[in-house]
Amino acid sequence: MSPLLGVAIYVILWWLSFFVMLPVGAQSPHEAGETVEPGSEVGAPKVHNVRKKALWAAGIAAVLWLLVYWGVSVDLFGMRPG
Repeated sequence: MSPLLGVAIYVILWWLSFFVMLPVGAQSPHEAGETVEPGSEVGAPKVHNVRKKALWAAGIAAVLWLLVYWGVSVDLFGMRPG
C-alpha cells in the first residue's frame, strides 16, 4: 500500500468513526427533563465532548486501519494481479 493511499484510508476511517461517535452519550435538556430556554434548540446536546470523541475516533480509526493494512498485505481481498 502506498503511503498516500494509507493516509487517505485512515482519513476516511477517522471521519466514519467520528460521525458514528457523535451521538454517543449526547443528552439534550429535553431528554434530561430540564426546561429549555426560548430560542434554543430542543434537541441540542447539553455537553458536546467533541475533543474526547475525536480522540476516540482516532483510536478506532487506527485499529481499523491496521486491519485494512493487514488485509492488503496478506492479499485477503484478492487485488494483486497474477
